[in-house]
This record gives sequence, structure tokens and C-alpha cells, in this order.
Amino acid sequence: MTWTQAIVLGIVQGLTEFLPISSSGHMRITSALFFGQDAGASFTAVTQLGTEAAVLLYFAKDIWRISKTWVIGIWDKSARKEFDYKMAWYVIVGSIPIGIIGFAFKDQIRTAARNLWLVSIVLIVFSFVLAFAEYLSRQTRALERFRMPDAVTMGLAQALALVPGVSRSGGTVSAGLFLGLTREAALRFSFLLAIPAVVMSGLFSLPDVFDKSGGGLVPSGAQMIVATIIAFGLGYASIAWLLRYVSAHTFYPFVLYRVAVGSIVLALLINGTISAT
Repeated sequence: MTWTQAIVLGIVQGLTEFLPISSSGHMRITSALFFGQDAGASFTAVTQLGTEAAVLLYFAKDIWRISKTWVIGIWDKSARKEFDYKMAWYVIVGSIPIGIIGFAFKDQIRTAARNLWLVSIVLIVFSFVLAFAEYLSRQTRALERFRMPDAVTMGLAQALALVPGVSRSGGTVSAGLFLGLTREAALRFSFLLAIPAVVMSGLFSLPDVFDKSGGGLVPSGAQMIVATIIAFGLGYASIAWLLRYVSAHTFYPFVLYRVAVGSIVLALLINGTISAT
């Protein structure tokens, strides 16, 4: 991996991780368009540690309050009535589907699922899912009305994001909107739900990202650190912007963007400009 590749991919990860447009899909597409080789699922997973660090910092007060209440609630029954205690369990239970499916299909996720034909088609197909969710959502439920069935549903939706092109935030937010949550409520839980899965995925991928026998580009330790720091900085800014945006705007612009990008990649694949693998 060159320094240009590391920096560009760090920028792409930071800008796209929290938008409902699929950061893993964009990492795959960027690698094919500009570098002619897939950076690999492990590199994507490790750079996501940077964007999740941004979540931890941005929501530090909320995460500390939820974690503290959960720990207290293990020993003190009275604390179990607190919403923060329940929210901790929502995040834990909601994280189970992606953990199980990710472990069971690890090899397929790192190989077949990164085929650009699949990525481009999924980008387009799931844009309509997001559009229907936006159109049909009542948006009458704030986060305080969140319940365990909601966590399970959004957790299953998050598992779909193991396929590049779906989008972790896009899948979970779409599920939340179908459940009647407000955009901001769905997005906030999406941020919290991503923490366990993304952090564990990134940590487990650390040895693989430097494995020269793998199929992806191999960064140096310094390149990996720089790419992750870039992803952190831009990811933090992206969180702040997106939360402000959804308070007054729909997700339709992202729908149009997904269709456009997916269509362009399909056209490039058809005329042989880029390779699918």
C-alpha cells in the first residue's frame, strides 16, 4: 500500500461510515477505481476503529451513563427500572445477530461478498428500502419509547451490512423508520449499536491486515495508524453534521446518491473499465 492509498481510503472511511451509503462499499469501489486492487475487508475493519472512536468521544457522556447504570443494575434491582439500564441490554442483544452471522460467514464476507457486481446492485436495491422507509415512516416514537423488539429488529438489519453496499447506518435507520422511530432516534441507536460489533471486528482484523498472504493491499503500521486517525477526525465531524441534518431533512438525497453510484459502477463493469474482483 502506498501513502496515497492509505490517506485516500482513510478519508473515504471517515466521510462515509455514518452516512447511509455504505462505507465498506465505497472503500471497495474507491480501491477498484483508483488503485486497481481491493484494499481488503481487514483494512476496512481496522480503519473503522477510528470512526468508532469518534462515536465513543461524541457520545461519551451517554455511553458512560448507560454503562454505569447497567453495572449498578446488575447488583441493584432498583436501577433496572432506569431506561439507561434497559438501553445497555438493547445494545447487547441487538449486537448478537451480526456477531453470529459475521463469524459464521467470515470467509464469504471477505471474498465473494466484495464482488463489485454484488456491491453495485446492493447499493441500488437497498436505496429503495431506505426510500420506502422514509416514505412510510410515521416518525412518532422518540428514543425513550424504544423497546427490546426494536433492538432485535435493528440488530438483524445491522447484520445485513456485512455485505458491502447495504450500509450499517442505512440498514439500521431504515428498520428504525419502519418501526415508527424518528430519524434522530433511529440514528442515535444506530450509533450505539455499532460500537460492540465494529470494535470487535476491528480488533480481530488487526493481525490479518498485515498478512502479506492475504488478497488485499498491505499497509505499514504507520500507514494504518494515519488512515485510522484520518477516519476518526472526519468521522467525528460527520456525526455532528448528520445529527443536525436529519433533524430537518429527509434521507432522499442519499437514496438518489446510492442509485447514481451503483449505476455508474454497473456501467463501468459492463464496459470492462473495472474488474469485479
